[in-house]
Amino acid sequence: MSDKRFHLGWFTNFGVDEWNAQFHSSGMPWDGEFYVDMAKQLERACFDFIMLEDTLMLSDVYQHSTEAYLKWAIMAPKHDPAPLAALIGSATKNLGVIATLSTMAYPPFLLARLCATLDHIAHGRFGWNIVTSGEDLAAQNFGMDKLPPRELRYEMADEYVELVNQLFATWDEDAVVRDYETDTYADFTKVRPIHFKGKYFSSRGPLNTVRCPQGKPTYLQAGGSPRGRAFAGKHADSIIAVANGVEGMKAYRDDVRAKAVEAGRNPDDIKVLFLIAPTIGETTEEARAKHERLLHSDLFLKRALALYGSFTEVDFSPFDLDKPLPYKLTTNGEQGSLDKFMQWGSNKTLRQLTIEGGNSASLELVGTPDDVADMMGEAMEAVGGDGFLITAPSNRINRKYLIEITEGLIPALQKRGLTRTAYTKSLLKDTLREF
Repeated sequence: MSDKRFHLGWFTNFGVDEWNAQFHSSGMPWDGEFYVDMAKQLERACFDFIMLEDTLMLSDVYQHSTEAYLKWAIMAPKHDPAPLAALIGSATKNLGVIATLSTMAYPPFLLARLCATLDHIAHGRFGWNIVTSGEDLAAQNFGMDKLPPRELRYEMADEYVELVNQLFATWDEDAVVRDYETDTYADFTKVRPIHFKGKYFSSRGPLNTVRCPQGKPTYLQAGGSPRGRAFAGKHADSIIAVANGVEGMKAYRDDVRAKAVEAGRNPDDIKVLFLIAPTIGETTEEARAKHERLLHSDLFLKRALALYGSFTEVDFSPFDLDKPLPYKLTTNGEQGSLDKFMQWGSNKTLRQLTIEGGNSASLELVGTPDDVADMMGEAMEAVGGDGFLITAPSNRINRKYLIEITEGLIPALQKRGLTRTAYTKSLLKDTLREF
């Protein structure tokens, strides 16, 4: 029998939980304990990894003000994911932990050194989510007036990744000898500089950290635009994907796998995980009612538009909710996410677009654990793989939602033989390639 299992990750950030809901941690998770507890729960459910999203600015796109973002804790406050990744890595034994680190913000040597350190702390279970940053506000926090054009950012990122790959390889696997007789810890002939000089970056090397347990960390990337997909196909071990329905998911996966082949890679080495935000109830009717209450509240619409504005850099507030957008919008931010949200040519109103896409979900999944498990299995069979990246609706996590997924949905998936019931690999990269 063929292996029909698919992979699962969780998408979150070091931000505020749903602090004013019944099941919360009071909006003060800043010592990381809330997320460490969360990671342990995901590990019990045999998730492949937890991914920590990040941005480097406080948005003021929606209504040209920071009010909505701070009032409703949308993408802010948000703390640095790297220290949290260290906490999670040291508190777990099998779960991968992935941190978002921007090529705009970190010099390549510093990023490679940080990633190597985190991979050791996590015993080979660390991953780097590669982002170029997509907001001019972020660029202005690092001494620039605005970001380079998106195509140029990817060109720079290609060279950046080439450099960090060389830095990760500056230590041979057997460089650490620990020879007591000669009092030798590391063999200096097996640690080399690289003298890298590119168009945008340069570094002498070598790293002054020991070689990563994985050789180099697991790489994640979210490529939406054609150039982004080519970048992901060339570099990523796993891809964060957002698409419209099963047909869109299959088209995306087929396209990015083709780009991997063009880059000389085995497409089976890349796991495409589609973002979803399931709504779970004890009955189908209860789940549907919960879903409708969420999507049709005025507060949800405002929050969703503010959230989309933060990473597309488009202020949706002036547009009439009950009319289609008057023209095709473009951005130097996340064009792929904007295209997915806008559904060009559909003639849908902004309200409809927000209701359908405001959760950033690829697939509407509403029902009992058994209902949703069946839908996920059917979708994966039609798409061909490789799995899902689960997030809370509007990324507003609370303990109840986590329990609904880990103790409701996951057992239903495991009962159907759709997800793992135990870990068999020690390194994150091997866990992702197990099936």
